[in-house]
Amino acid sequence: MAAIEAWRRGGGRAETGGVDFGYGERKKGGWNEERERERELKKTKKERERDGMSENDLNIVKIATYHPLHIFHLSKLPRSLAGKEEGNLTGHRSSLDRPWDHKGIHGYKKVIAAKDNNASDEVRTLVKKVHKTKPNGQMRKNLNFSGEKPSTPILDTINYPVHMKNLSIQELDVLANELREEIVYTISKTGGHLSSSLGVAELTVALHHVFECPKDKIIWDVGHQAYPHKILTGRRSRMHTIRQTCGLAGFPKREESVYDAFGAGHSSTSISAGLGMAVARDLLGKDNHVISVIGDGSMTAGQAYEAMNNAGYLDTNLIIILNDNEQVSLPTATVDGPAPPVGALSKALTRLHSSRKFHQLREVAKGITKKIGEDAHEIAAKVDSYMRGISGGARACLFEELGLFYIGPVDGHNMEDLVHILEKVKAIPSLGPVLIHIITEKGKGYAPAEVAADKMHGVVKFDPMSGKQQKSKSTTQSYTKYFAESLIAEAERDDSIVAIHAAMGGGTGLNLFQKEFPDRCFDVGIAEQHAVTFAAGLASEGLKPFCAIYSSFLQRGYDQVAHDVDLQKLPVRFAIDRAGLVGADGPTHCGAFDTTFMACLPNMVVMAPSNETELMHMVATAAAIDDRPSCFRFPRGSGVGSILPPNNKGTPLEVGKGRILKEGSRVAILGYGTIVQSCIAAAELLQVLDISITVADARFCKPLDGDLIRRLAQEHEYLITVEEGSIGGFSSHVSHFLGLNGLLDGNLKWRAMILPDRYIDHGTLSPSKKDQSEWRAMILPDRYIDHGAQMDQIEAAGLDSKQIAATVVSLIGGERLDGIHILNI
Repeated sequence: MAAIEAWRRGGGRAETGGVDFGYGERKKGGWNEERERERELKKTKKERERDGMSENDLNIVKIATYHPLHIFHLSKLPRSLAGKEEGNLTGHRSSLDRPWDHKGIHGYKKVIAAKDNNASDEVRTLVKKVHKTKPNGQMRKNLNFSGEKPSTPILDTINYPVHMKNLSIQELDVLANELREEIVYTISKTGGHLSSSLGVAELTVALHHVFECPKDKIIWDVGHQAYPHKILTGRRSRMHTIRQTCGLAGFPKREESVYDAFGAGHSSTSISAGLGMAVARDLLGKDNHVISVIGDGSMTAGQAYEAMNNAGYLDTNLIIILNDNEQVSLPTATVDGPAPPVGALSKALTRLHSSRKFHQLREVAKGITKKIGEDAHEIAAKVDSYMRGISGGARACLFEELGLFYIGPVDGHNMEDLVHILEKVKAIPSLGPVLIHIITEKGKGYAPAEVAADKMHGVVKFDPMSGKQQKSKSTTQSYTKYFAESLIAEAERDDSIVAIHAAMGGGTGLNLFQKEFPDRCFDVGIAEQHAVTFAAGLASEGLKPFCAIYSSFLQRGYDQVAHDVDLQKLPVRFAIDRAGLVGADGPTHCGAFDTTFMACLPNMVVMAPSNETELMHMVATAAAIDDRPSCFRFPRGSGVGSILPPNNKGTPLEVGKGRILKEGSRVAILGYGTIVQSCIAAAELLQVLDISITVADARFCKPLDGDLIRRLAQEHEYLITVEEGSIGGFSSHVSHFLGLNGLLDGNLKWRAMILPDRYIDHGTLSPSKKDQSEWRAMILPDRYIDHGAQMDQIEAAGLDSKQIAATVVSLIGGERLDGIHILNI
């Protein structure tokens, strides 16, 4: 009780080593956590009884007292801690000895804090009262997640960051919670990235309060946490359109707002971009600040360390904020809860923000400045650096060894501390590169996201009260799941099969594989370059690695694909997910280029299934190819309902052989990948016009089925190739074959339909006039495909069944035939 009262008398603020910066005068706190802990622990049993507290109540209040920054609703927490020893509350080192350990109390508070049916009513009431109060003394706003539009009086006054400048710390705190209400209300109706945005509400508010955007540049790494930023920068009224056709992008986008300093979508680019902006600022004689916000899975990619290394060398002013929410592997719908941190980096960060020695000894450095004066600043800095070294070792000094000044750890949900530190960093003219390490909780403030951040990382529409997502009903599974089930079936029969993914266990379906074969599945973090060469090493020793990576992410590891895999003919199997158009994620995640850049490699076998059954056969085919690398691509979305092989075990296909699905005589349509389904639908439309159509499934881009192509070319007047890929892909290989074999020297008329050679902006529901005049050379446009519904994107690219049919009609002599306009069929 004494600890709680002391905390409340002191303004609800716990002093920690991570709060102060610059060896200046220590801010006046109130409650000294170490002293209060010792006082409580030294109490005798009689003293506790005199305070009216049972041993059971004491355990509960200790949790509440020592961790006032977090809410523990007793009704939602696990079983009591009563009877457990203080040093073993979390099942490892005592979290009470590590007030900053969010891997303990913070990360697993739902597991270790106190729900106790035997707790006294007085204690229950007390704990609830304590946690209605924010650490700075402000009363916590009761957040509204009822599904009704929340009341947001402060947010209603803000259109741009300039309107935040005069807000008090208390008002900024309220604003952060209003942002959470607004985000949950909006995203529950649209879907999108939820928990990451909830976790950075305070950080976003503090950044826009302290800095002068857009003069100062804020770069959001990955960008899926930028929803609060979008709301505060003039786009609140359009948030209901996010990731929708004609709406806002789901990531920062330079064309969308002057406040979006750098586009994002892929990870680990913010420090490189920020350093470039900072150097350009210096060369141009400007005086703005550059802030790179990285974390939430982004710190595992090598580019981040390359950039930090360069930043330390250049020593230019750059602010890097490490948003440490203990998320190294992205939580993409894992089977057994949130994905655990991956790699040594997570251990180093945990060691940093859990070390009492680190925080205690840093106070020595600060004390020197207080007692001796400003002349001792250099000595204090040396002592501080020394303490970092002996408390954390080489790993704890990682950032400073790279040449960055390290500040932290800092509570990323304490507005006063965030504003204080950012203001101090901003005020120092020549600090050089600085890294501010903040601790946040993914999904903060919204209970369903706090307990299941993995399931609410990316969401569809959901019930805001329960968090239950409104999954679309489908009679079939996703292609991703069909791939995973087929790979599991192969691995059950072949112990040499292993699987690798780059922080996308749920996204690639390999979480299912990992559940069955935990020792044969490897999550390397967001590190595609390493993933590819790691797979090459496995293959060189006789294993059969399947490396599952999204099409757009495989671009990051292409040099390794070419140099480390294909050049050495190592049998790595690449499962390329999210191939083609991906809908709401937009151009950053569009899988347009994989066929082009994989099929140009001399030794690579390149495949694409037309349905889920073919996908299972291609998994089996890849497993059987043991003398060279191979790849197969498949789209986002559900299968078509084809008949699956027994036990999901595919049969290896003959390499380089396609198939004919429908026999005709006049026009041949050769499809590659799941676009074959649109080719079949187009043939059905053309039956109305009495046009005889052959539909063939190529299956392989490399090696091509030369016999099939030759037959189609010689037996038909017209040949049309169709693919959901860019220029230089399947159609280019067919064109090359036709030319080399003299099949274009006669009467054959050949046309290609691919993604147009341009970016398709969101909201483009039909091809432009330019596209409509080029029906005979239709491809995925030579432009990036923006976000929106997948079918909208397919239509915008000119690759839906009606436009395939229109191409045929145009090719054989006109838009109309027998009085029927083909586009209105």
